[in-house]
Amino acid sequence: MAKKKSTLTQGKIGVTTENIFPVIKQFLYSDREIFLRELIANAVDATQKLKALAQSGEFGQETGDLKIHVELDEDKKILKVIDNGIGMTADEVDRYINQIAFSSAGEFLEKYKDQVSGIIGHFGLGFYSAFMVSEKVTIDTLSWKEGEKAVHWECDGSPEYTMDDSDKTDRGTVITLYLDKDAEEFAAKGKIEQLLDKYCKFMPVPIVFGKKTEWKDGKQVDTDEDNIVNSIEPLWTRQPSDLKDEDYISFYKALYPMQEDPMFWIHLNVDYPFTLTGILYFPKIKERMAIDRNKIQLYCNQMFVTDHVDNIVPDFLTLLHGVIDSPDIPLNVSRSYLQSDSNVKKISTYITKKVADRLEEIFKTQRTQLEEKWDNLKLFIEYGMLSDEKFCERAMAFTLLKNTDGKYFSLEEYRKAIEGEQTDKDKKVVYLYATNTEDQYPYIEAAKNKGYDVLLMDCELDSHFVNLLEMKIPDTRFARVDSSSVDNLILKEERVKPEMTEEKKKELSDMFKAVLPSENEYNVEADNLGENASPILITQSEFMRRYREMSALGGGLNFYGNMPKSYDVTVNMQNPVIEKIMGDKEGTSDLLHQVVDLALLQNGMLKGKALAEFIQRSESLLGK
Repeated sequence: MAKKKSTLTQGKIGVTTENIFPVIKQFLYSDREIFLRELIANAVDATQKLKALAQSGEFGQETGDLKIHVELDEDKKILKVIDNGIGMTADEVDRYINQIAFSSAGEFLEKYKDQVSGIIGHFGLGFYSAFMVSEKVTIDTLSWKEGEKAVHWECDGSPEYTMDDSDKTDRGTVITLYLDKDAEEFAAKGKIEQLLDKYCKFMPVPIVFGKKTEWKDGKQVDTDEDNIVNSIEPLWTRQPSDLKDEDYISFYKALYPMQEDPMFWIHLNVDYPFTLTGILYFPKIKERMAIDRNKIQLYCNQMFVTDHVDNIVPDFLTLLHGVIDSPDIPLNVSRSYLQSDSNVKKISTYITKKVADRLEEIFKTQRTQLEEKWDNLKLFIEYGMLSDEKFCERAMAFTLLKNTDGKYFSLEEYRKAIEGEQTDKDKKVVYLYATNTEDQYPYIEAAKNKGYDVLLMDCELDSHFVNLLEMKIPDTRFARVDSSSVDNLILKEERVKPEMTEEKKKELSDMFKAVLPSENEYNVEADNLGENASPILITQSEFMRRYREMSALGGGLNFYGNMPKSYDVTVNMQNPVIEKIMGDKEGTSDLLHQVVDLALLQNGMLKGKALAEFIQRSESLLGK
């Protein structure tokens, strides 16, 4: 038998820098686990191209098995990615693999750092990620073109390579990775399963890793059935008209197995001026501020890219869960972060609009459902309105307010409901609100007895939100129900205060400050609240309290957050007890302490030793 003539060639990869591989490892791919994503993306691309050739009639043979196979030899630490796609000729291997056309590492970085399209299928760049984990990589490939020879390519991570004939007889490509010692974690079946699930579970070509197993004779054994690790038609690629609620919920459960059912979802589907599909879910949250961000997964042609979508999804929508898939999202060459691009802004604007459309639709057609879920939804809505002006404009139509009786109103409905009773002397409609119905019960009841309605504003963002509503709704003022006496909350006309000299005012202030807790600041004022009203009233001004709360959540208001707590102390000069105290200052020390402690107790400010002394004094007074 005549000896086969060798076509072995040797050469250097087309770079003039002494070694391009450190650049690839350190700059191009910062996270080395993505090597498997890149290799499978190339295999998917090769398979998709063969399908396109077959559909056009250019490839007239049977396509055969078009699954991608991932094979692992744990003992030898060898990993293979095998496809039956278009394969490569020797010239194509030379062009895609050998001739990475850069004159230097610097030019390499400059040329590809801002690459925004054609990433999948750019075989050379995706392929070279294999060297992050391998001491040697080989390619065996046979082109779909008739008459072409199979090619074997080999490289040990230096610029030198060898090319020769391959004994491969079937169409497609086999990439073989001989794993490095410092990458032995990737020689574990569990690790490869994890990477396939993270990056490849929705790729559009079946990916096989081993065989399905069954329980037999007390252990798991392999069956003859291929273990396909991905779903090639995920829910977001299908038409919404073909889907039921159960489909969306099942898909959510597959993405987030430990989560409760979502409240609502939005199916995104646009093909102009950019291509974008996806499903966004409003998750049900138990504790409003214990929210998981980074739960939206970004895909490019069904290939997982990242779950950090801050640049493409408005900040308030990063609280949502779900999937976004777009080939038009501009990524850097390693797909590790988004590039600045006009499409990003367009996509962000589109997503905001779709969320607003969906919420408005629910408001109009499923109002009862919206009210049932509002307590969970309002954090999203308020955060969106505070951080996104366009969303705020839309949300003014579907935002709900809830009162302390549990009844819901739109902004327009509520204003109509209260403006008759709650318009003050300056023609401003006053929105009274409570933050805790239990703690503020006496104040709420006093307001209701006057014929007023009280909102419940117990969301962590409400101090900022009421500020926003005051700016957005004309002739409006918000006042917390315990920020003043009920008569002062909505002044219908000017009130006549007691006439006192400056000396008397100072005397009154000093008297009460002497028995108030020393850690706070107080503004003591005399007023005529009526003989049946409380002797004294301790409140926090709406302005100072609100800005302290806003400061606690940030927003450049730290000046207020660092100030000591300040309270308004209103002394009701018409109350008989106060008249008695003021008339006999020497013999009414216990009585003075008692009325102050009662006011402190009503505000939850009487604790420890002061509370014990109050109880002892109460018992003593009862015995007199």
